[in-house]
Amino acid sequence: MAGLEGVEQPRQRISSASAVRLTAALEDEQGLKALELYGNPAEAEVILPSMPESASTARRLTQSVVIRFWGLSPQIAEHAVLLVSELVGNAVRHTGARSFGLRMLRRRGWIRVEVRDPSRGLPCLMPVHELDTTGRGLFLVDKLSDRWGADLLPRGKITWFEMRVADR
Repeated sequence: MAGLEGVEQPRQRISSASAVRLTAALEDEQGLKALELYGNPAEAEVILPSMPESASTARRLTQSVVIRFWGLSPQIAEHAVLLVSELVGNAVRHTGARSFGLRMLRRRGWIRVEVRDPSRGLPCLMPVHELDTTGRGLFLVDKLSDRWGADLLPRGKITWFEMRVADR
């Protein structure tokens, strides 16, 4: 603008509703890309590398399945995404595996998310204190899911959680 050099120009503001829509659209696009690359964990187990970065892939896959394919609420998706992140984090940190599996199941009134790894070490729910900075993962799983557990396999285990959902 002629004659206004050096004068700070007003920034165009993006409304919070626009920002939310933009963020949701980006998340949806990233979720669809993850589905294309790795597959749909609601159709078959998806194998992911046992690396910290895989937690974000697992979260994207979970959100896409819960919202896009199952048509469930954003709150259910938010809880499922948080809990899958905790299970994946445990599989990556504590098993020494090269990969882990993610599978999602839906039946009337319930969803179930499973993380399979080759370790036979069972997860242990520890007491959580107010100032603890680690060790809250299974505490969150215990509080936000309706049921959770671990099933031993001949080679490894499946750690899972289930949540009640309203069928439409």
